[in-house]
Amino acid sequence: MSTEAMIPTEIPSDPDAETANTKSEFKRTGRLTLYVRRFLRRPSAVVGLVMLAVLVFFALFGGHFTKWGYTQPDFTALSDPPSAEHWLGTTTGGSDLYALIIRGLGRSLSIGFISSISITIIAAFIGTAIAYFEGVVEKVGMWLLDMLLVVPSFLLIALIISGSSGGNDWVWLIFGLTAFGWVGYARTLRTLTLSLREREYIKAAKYMGVSAFRIIARHLIPNLGSVLVINTVLGVVSAVNSETALSFLGLGIKAPDTSLGTLLNNGQSIILTAPWVLLFPSIVLIMLTFSVQLIGDGLRDAIDPYSRSAGKAE
Repeated sequence: MSTEAMIPTEIPSDPDAETANTKSEFKRTGRLTLYVRRFLRRPSAVVGLVMLAVLVFFALFGGHFTKWGYTQPDFTALSDPPSAEHWLGTTTGGSDLYALIIRGLGRSLSIGFISSISITIIAAFIGTAIAYFEGVVEKVGMWLLDMLLVVPSFLLIALIISGSSGGNDWVWLIFGLTAFGWVGYARTLRTLTLSLREREYIKAAKYMGVSAFRIIARHLIPNLGSVLVINTVLGVVSAVNSETALSFLGLGIKAPDTSLGTLLNNGQSIILTAPWVLLFPSIVLIMLTFSVQLIGDGLRDAIDPYSRSAGKAE
């Protein structure tokens, strides 16, 4: 036998080294990064995000693009249609409709976002606390929630706002929407927390003497994060619709301030003579609610691990 035949042609590689090299080629993807990627895979969600970004931009900076203010009427142009001077036309009082829509959009967005975030925070703490303490606390808490659900909140909010004055009616509107909007949401979160309170890490935290507030804030509420985020986004639509309904009935934002609902209320009486006064605020309101709805659907699919609408890894 020749010497060359006894020499191996290949040196066997170390399996452990190959496994280590293979693992080093993969990078751990963070949860937030994964959510963002799944969200961006959904075209409708991206469209909704762009639409909302445009609306927020105009609400913040749209007033710099016109020389007319929402409180500066042009008495030489009463109920004028859209023109180079007044891009979206004017109202019967000569107010520039573009300036009014910019102001109304900003006010509606402020009410929607502030009240939705406030409702989420209150509902998260109360709903999880009722489920966490169990026993008498849970029974009394559920009884209070059931009692509050039958309260005519729409009427009470209207009464609260009707007594406001001094241009702070939008603050009272946020207070009213928040005071009565968290009840049903807290009941839902209480149901979701029932399974979480039986987890081993919750029982271990109780055994170690961790305070109830710390367990609720550090363990229970973060584990409901996906539900809280989605409902906060969708809550903006609900708050804007409630504000629009109240203002449309004359029970919301009062002059000289304005909102999208106030503009709709003013436009519905002159729809035959000046249809643009109703048309343009309606379009903006539809764009706002539609964009937030698309974002909410995109977040739901991005956070839900069983959703297939955002694509799958190959």
